[in-house]
Amino acid sequence: MGNISIGERIDGLLRERGISGSCMSTDLGMSRSFMTELRKGRARGINADTASRIADYLGVSVDYLLGKSPTPDLSDDPMEKELAGYLEELRNRPEQRMLFSATRKATREQIEAIAHMVEEMQKG
Repeated sequence: MGNISIGERIDGLLRERGISGSCMSTDLGMSRSFMTELRKGRARGINADTASRIADYLGVSVDYLLGKSPTPDLSDDPMEKELAGYLEELRNRPEQRMLFSATRKATREQIEAIAHMVEEMQKG
């Protein structure tokens, strides 16, 4: 798998996707300083939850992020592939990102109301 550090792998994935490290930090609710330390190779490791959140955000498997798999594929699970598609859309469309960011502090009731409104709109 080579000697690519997790920071180098994250930087490469961010470049491929056109995402800034600052944007990822904000979207994930992680400190920019931690992400900078990780990306620069000064942070020695991350816990499983953090690795999972970063991998999900970047649309890769945790094993790939940690350098344990040569391919970034999530799995053959259709649900994971669908989720990866949604994540990619969130990354690439500013209006989707804005909507996602706006709901980060929403209550469950507010999110359910938004989902209901979207369902009604889809009915046309």
